[in-house]
Amino acid sequence: MSFDIFQLQPFLQLLLAAFLGALIGLEREYKRKEAGLKTFALVSFGACFFTTVAVYLSSQSHLASVIRIDPTRVIQAVAIGIGFIGSGLIIHQRGQIEGLTTAAALWAVAAIGIGVGVKLYFLAILGAFLVVGILAGFRLIEERLFHKKSEEDE
Repeated sequence: MSFDIFQLQPFLQLLLAAFLGALIGLEREYKRKEAGLKTFALVSFGACFFTTVAVYLSSQSHLASVIRIDPTRVIQAVAIGIGFIGSGLIIHQRGQIEGLTTAAALWAVAAIGIGVGVKLYFLAILGAFLVVGILAGFRLIEERLFHKKSEEDE
């Protein structure tokens, strides 16, 4: 079995996706949310893996007569699947909704994993930093402008 340099790129894609997911998960971990570092890293990793495999299979001309792979359908399935996971995080109790921000962040991190899977590295990295900025920065704005604790602090 020989080493193929082209197998290194998908491996690095998976590492980047997991790293970007973990970066966002760190913020959730800091806020002591149920879904944190591991969950966000795994969601981004999984979305990237599904996407990378779908893109690879769709590019193999010798498979075209046997199977038909449309990467956009796989991406759609990932987005829907993460929606189901996110809906399990949302809890309505005592007139308040909890977990909505974490569910939205999981959905965004899946999109980041998909971005890495289709080799949109700059967009995925920018997206990850924007999500961290939204989660951490907007909380500070909410606290200062509205003089209240954000939904996550309660």
